[in-house]
Amino acid sequence: MSFCNHLRKLAQPIWDAQLTHPFVAALGKGTLPQRKFKYYILQDARFLGDLARIFSAAAQKAPDAESALRFNKLAEETILVERSLHESYGKKWKMTPQQMTSVPMAPTNHAYTRHMLSVSATGSAAEITVVALPCAWIYCVVGKHLLKKGLPREDHPYRDWLLLYASPEFSAVQEWMRTKVDQWAQEASKAELRRMEEAFVISSRYEWMFWEMSWNEEKWPV
Repeated sequence: MSFCNHLRKLAQPIWDAQLTHPFVAALGKGTLPQRKFKYYILQDARFLGDLARIFSAAAQKAPDAESALRFNKLAEETILVERSLHESYGKKWKMTPQQMTSVPMAPTNHAYTRHMLSVSATGSAAEITVVALPCAWIYCVVGKHLLKKGLPREDHPYRDWLLLYASPEFSAVQEWMRTKVDQWAQEASKAELRRMEEAFVISSRYEWMFWEMSWNEEKWPV
C-alpha cells in the first residue's frame, strides 16, 4: 500500500462523512440555499489566500527544482483559476474582489488555515504537501461523487463549481501531490511520518468542518 493510500485509510470515516453531509448533498442537487453557498464562497475566498502562501512555502522547501517550480505554479493557479470562479459569483452578488476577501474569517476557517500555516512554517516539503493534500484530494472525490450520474443540467445553480472540481485538470493537481508525498515518504523518518499522518487527519477533519461551518453559517460567538 502506498503511503497516500495508507493516509486515506486512516481518514476514511471522515471522508465518507463528507459525501453525506447536508451541505454537499444539497450542493450536488442544486437545492442548497444561495445564502449558504454565498457564505461558503466568501469563506473559501479567504481560505485560498492562505493556501497560496502554503504552496509558496512548499516551493521554498522543495528538495528539487522541478517540485519548486510546480509548487510556485500551484500558488499562482490557486489565485488565478479558483479565484476566477469566485469572482464570477462575486459579480452576481455585486461584490468586488476586495470586498470578497475582506469578509472576516469564521472560527473554523481561521483554525484550519492556522493549522496549515503552522505546518508550513515548521515542517518539511513533505509535511507541507500532506497538510494541503486533503483540500485538493477531497474536492476531487466530492466533485466526481456529485457527478457520478452525469453532468449537471444547464440550469443547475452550481454547475460551474461542480464542473471545476470534477475536471481532469483539477484531478491532476492532487495526483501530482500524492506522487510527491509517496516519493518523499520513502525517505522520511518515523517521526516525520507520524507528523504527516497527524497533519493529514487533522486537515481531513477540518475539511468536514468547513462544510459544517458553511451549512450553519458559523459566526464568532462573542
